[in-house]
Amino acid sequence: MAIRRIAEEQRLSGAVVAGGMVWLAGQVADDATLDAEGQTADILRQIDALLAEAGTDKRALVSIQIVLADIRDAPAMNRAWDAWLDPAHKPARMTIQAPLVDPAWKVEITGVALAPAA
Repeated sequence: MAIRRIAEEQRLSGAVVAGGMVWLAGQVADDATLDAEGQTADILRQIDALLAEAGTDKRALVSIQIVLADIRDAPAMNRAWDAWLDPAHKPARMTIQAPLVDPAWKVEITGVALAPAA
């Protein structure tokens, strides 16, 4: 089986294409000084770019997991999410609160999308 790694870093790949799916690593904002809405928008931009590199887009997302450092940031996160979401192609989604590795990070998002047919 072929495995394609995208945006490889020291410890991980930004996305992995395998088994007909695109697996996203947890994405965090490039600019941690932004508020939760800004960090979410930044992360969603990164997800768009990773999916494009994998040959697909957000319409192929089947599942998203969102981690908030503070659940009170859910309304701000949802504003960015709602502005980005294609309402005709909503993925399954889970949102939880948990500590993130860098205290400046307010949001981390991961997910799974269908890969384009070979």
